[in-house]
Amino acid sequence: MSHTLHPLRRQRLQRSELAVPASSPTMIDKAAEGPADYVFLDLEDAVAPPEKEQARRNAVQALNDIDWAGKGKTVSVRINGLDTPYMYRDVVDVMEQAGDRVHTLLVPKVGVPADLYMVEAMVNQIEQGCALTTRVGLEALIETALGMANVEAIAQFANQGQGRLEALHFGVADYAASLRARTTSIGGLNPDYPGDQWHAAISRMVVACRAYGLRAIDGPFGDFSDPEGYRAGARRAAALGCEGKWAIHPSQVALANDVFSPPDTEVNRARRILEELKQAEAEGRGAASLDGKMIDAASEKMANNVLALADAIAAKA
Repeated sequence: MSHTLHPLRRQRLQRSELAVPASSPTMIDKAAEGPADYVFLDLEDAVAPPEKEQARRNAVQALNDIDWAGKGKTVSVRINGLDTPYMYRDVVDVMEQAGDRVHTLLVPKVGVPADLYMVEAMVNQIEQGCALTTRVGLEALIETALGMANVEAIAQFANQGQGRLEALHFGVADYAASLRARTTSIGGLNPDYPGDQWHAAISRMVVACRAYGLRAIDGPFGDFSDPEGYRAGARRAAALGCEGKWAIHPSQVALANDVFSPPDTEVNRARRILEELKQAEAEGRGAASLDGKMIDAASEKMANNVLALADAIAAKA
């Protein structure tokens, strides 16, 4: 094992992340009462330019009026991109007016570590200037060719500066556009491609996350009339190491919660693995067998991952 290790920076239950346009107070209220682990109030793509300022005001009001943590939710705000005239005011207004109520800011289209540095510097100054006590985290959307080309360096930013970066998200739609990929589907499979065309990108992002202690979250699946397609995409992302997925429609929340929750059989097996290895250690053995299969120290780590997630889910309930 290397002496250079980066443990998980911040554990948050993030099986389902519901995207909610901040231009709709009604949708915000419904999201607060729903079953999503995470809700992000969107000031970016889901909001038309004439509605940006009102959406920002709506987000601030919702942050202050709703007890998100009391409802068992993490609440985030997706700000506008650094290349827009809206981003600076998003950060200033949200932080100055609701900086003790928001948990994270989601930064879109991050291409280089300096993009995060800019946002972090603003957050640092506002927290100090307003004497805020809540430490706001940052999450980054990897959704451009430039962002994926620099994903390892972006992930390393978590260990620089104030260390606010907590998670990376894969934004499949803008990523496809950035690559000029021949698809118009958001997150679905292309029948002209022999397999999952997003496998390599998600896998690379997950590796960068796990190397530097970040959570890895899969992005949207656009066809909310296709629950089985959503489930399949979520299962592929989970198999690669993602711990959650976006929901662009409330109907997708339960699907995500189901796929990213370990079933009882898996939790029970994890407990049995730890019991068998503890017995083996007492007998001076480094490995053991369970149901005809070898288990060892690596099995213990995987079992602990399952149990940590099960405990987080139980704590929310």
